[in-house]
Amino acid sequence: MPHKLILMDGSAFLFRAYFSTLKQNLTNQNGFPTGAMFGVINAMKSLQRKYQEARIIIIFDARGKNFRHNIYPQYKANRKPIDGGLVVQIEPLYEMIQAMGIHFICVSKVEADDVIATLSCCANQNNIKTIIASGDKDLMQLVGTNISQLNMKGVLHDRQSVIEKIGVAPEKILDFLALTGDSADNIPGVPSVGPKTAIKWLQIYSDILGIKENAMQIKGKVGEKLRDNFDLLDLSYQLVKLKFDVVLPCNILDDEPVKNIDKLANLYQQYGFFMWLKQLDNVSVLKQKSIQVIGTDTGVNNSVDILKGYSQILVLDLDIFNTMVSRLKILKTFVFSLKATSLDYMNASIVGWVFLIDKDSFYVPVNHDYIDAPKQLNFNDVLNQLKPILEDVSISKIGQNLKYDAHILSNYKIDLQGISDDVIVKSYCLNSVATRHNMNDLSEYYLNYQTINFVDILGKGKKQVTFNQVNVEIALLYVCENVIITSLLNHMLDEEIAQYPRLVKLYQNLELPLIKVLLCMERNGVELDVNILSTQQLDITQQMEDIKNQVFELADNVFNLESPKQIQRILFESKGLGLIPLRKTPKGVPSTNEEALKLLDHPVVDLILSYRTLAKLNSTYLEVLPRKIDLNTHRLHTSYNQVVTATGRLSSSNPNLQNIPIFSEQGSCIRGAFITGKGNVIISADYSQIELRIMTQLSKDQNLLEAFNNDKDVHSETASTMFNIPIDEVTSEYRRRAKAINFGLIYGMSAYGLAKQIGVSRTKAKQYMDTYFDNYPSVLYYMDNIKEIAKVQGYVETIMGRRLYLPQINAKNKMLQQHALRTAINAPMQGSSADIIKKSMFDVYTWIGQDNPDIRMIMQVHDELVFEVSASKADEFSRKIQALMSNTYLLDIPLKVDVGIGNSWKEAH
Repeated sequence: MPHKLILMDGSAFLFRAYFSTLKQNLTNQNGFPTGAMFGVINAMKSLQRKYQEARIIIIFDARGKNFRHNIYPQYKANRKPIDGGLVVQIEPLYEMIQAMGIHFICVSKVEADDVIATLSCCANQNNIKTIIASGDKDLMQLVGTNISQLNMKGVLHDRQSVIEKIGVAPEKILDFLALTGDSADNIPGVPSVGPKTAIKWLQIYSDILGIKENAMQIKGKVGEKLRDNFDLLDLSYQLVKLKFDVVLPCNILDDEPVKNIDKLANLYQQYGFFMWLKQLDNVSVLKQKSIQVIGTDTGVNNSVDILKGYSQILVLDLDIFNTMVSRLKILKTFVFSLKATSLDYMNASIVGWVFLIDKDSFYVPVNHDYIDAPKQLNFNDVLNQLKPILEDVSISKIGQNLKYDAHILSNYKIDLQGISDDVIVKSYCLNSVATRHNMNDLSEYYLNYQTINFVDILGKGKKQVTFNQVNVEIALLYVCENVIITSLLNHMLDEEIAQYPRLVKLYQNLELPLIKVLLCMERNGVELDVNILSTQQLDITQQMEDIKNQVFELADNVFNLESPKQIQRILFESKGLGLIPLRKTPKGVPSTNEEALKLLDHPVVDLILSYRTLAKLNSTYLEVLPRKIDLNTHRLHTSYNQVVTATGRLSSSNPNLQNIPIFSEQGSCIRGAFITGKGNVIISADYSQIELRIMTQLSKDQNLLEAFNNDKDVHSETASTMFNIPIDEVTSEYRRRAKAINFGLIYGMSAYGLAKQIGVSRTKAKQYMDTYFDNYPSVLYYMDNIKEIAKVQGYVETIMGRRLYLPQINAKNKMLQQHALRTAINAPMQGSSADIIKKSMFDVYTWIGQDNPDIRMIMQVHDELVFEVSASKADEFSRKIQALMSNTYLLDIPLKVDVGIGNSWKEAH
């Protein structure tokens, strides 16, 4: 027979919730404390979910003294005053409970225990199965045929378990407590009588009356204490004894409290309980509140309609888990996610597993370890049962950012197979610039639904906690919503991308398979020589100090070279150098950013720019890289971002390896710290002039086609043509200028920009540009044509069909439009080179295989792939890599790959 009534000791839950959440410092947006409110309401919701057929009555102690103080004025005299942070939460909590439609009882002159005793008596007389939710051992005297007690840890006590825990039966608890007393409530009991003595006496003499009658038989000092303190024993008995005749304000058998949705929604919002606000049944109320939840009028519809029909199941029971696993085994596809302790994928631990099976979402917590966290399923048992399912290639897995999940699984030697869809990658392929590709933004953009925010769950700044410290009930709402929204997004994106067959092919054949490639490369990492970096840092620090001294001498002033305000004062004020600013900030003050300073002609400015370059290298790489070395692998592991850049190129972060200067001496030195172990060497394979080759492919310019097909030096050929000199008379300076023109024009560079780069007048630069286009007319035609195409259709395409949308291509603001027009020219080249390097990564990864100890792909930077290989096979592997990369995609001209071998990245590059 299921339980029909739950008597919840609200005061006990209130104090426990307050102190257990103090460290989390939970507050609303205005800093008002909410931890106690959250804890009590969360406990109520947990009971509602667990005992769905039961009615809850929550009982609180009334303010002020009760009848026990009349019996004994020192009753509870030892207790400290209630914390102010708790006091202010009590009335709002009461309001919230009553608005929820929960029976709320608080009777003056008696305690909550007396009300619970009276209600228990009524329930027992009416044969109603009842649970007393409390950790108070005083209430164990009520446990009987119809009455059980549920403690704070979720353990349900019946008569037998009370005997096992306390040592006496429920009907003797009153006598037991009278004998032992209670220091917390200042109940004296019999001096020197502890639990063991009390249990022994009750076993021999049955009850207090029997103990009194046989007091002369009890030997020793404890016997004397008993005989001398019958009055204290009687007093303690009266204090511990519960009342069973409290006049109740409601009829628990018939009365039904009324739920006030409007008031509850206001309270949830006022105190920052937005995840509960979203769960409210009344959709219209949620629609009215949605704008307030967001904080600005974004028009987002936070209706829970989108989640209707889906269940959210917290899996703490082994039978439920086994049923879930059985369903997973027979499915062809499911949505999957992991929650872990950290974003550091090499060291993160699993906190919980999330699955969506049909319309049922499941959260299996295994590592929540906050105070009072419920008992969770055995970590290893869960892992072992899920491992074969996750490694089954025939079962399709859908998720968002599955590379991260696969990393976490790799930490437990699980190889995630069967990745069929990743919504962030699919969204990126569909339109890289429509929105950011995280779950919140995708949901808002495609579903017009705002998800529970990550910050609402974990907090931010100093208050932020890790996921293992999040209450499982809160985690349930967040993670289950996550997989449901993932599924809905996947279906919607499927419909959208299906309209564009080339994008479907790009997604399925390139971007989705690349997840495993990036996963492998990230886990491989790279070895770093910290001694080289340390030596370089000492050198750079000294250079920075020397530059500072030079600046101070020239400026005749000492100031902070890293302070824009002080630089502004020194450069532009009359008391300083009195230079004329050529650019200003939006606020109208002289700008000191890099572009603005480069326009100025003064040795102090040149020194400041040099100082900044060294300072950035020092702070970005020399200080950071050694700290990023993993303590377990002793290697550096970056994260390759697949869905960040608009053009399809990969970026890297934590640390960023893409921005290490290529041509500078200092950048080269940093690359020298990327080394390999004994017996191995580094291979660098770099596409030569790939964007210029793609320009040739797109424009079909005959002169460029002829040059590349005959393996001529295109920059020297351009210099010979433009400057009207024989090829063998082309100097390095002429070639440098031609190279600047070749690459500058494909980036949409203006005559002004070209003039500045190669050090000539704007008129001369314009002449160079005209000459260039006279010799390569198809390039000019391509540029003009692609801009017109972009204006008409709003996007351009790469050679593999990737769409690069240009939202500002027809903007009224001319600056925005000009930028979009330049992007229209360059994006197909950048995007196509990104497609090709990704394709080559997959081809090489496929050739290497899963477990090849002689070669590892360790980095991708711009148009370059870097490998760590066995020295004995370096020549063989370099030829194979070169062949694979050269043939990864066939153009009208050959793809040229420069390969280098060395003991470091510097030597190989």
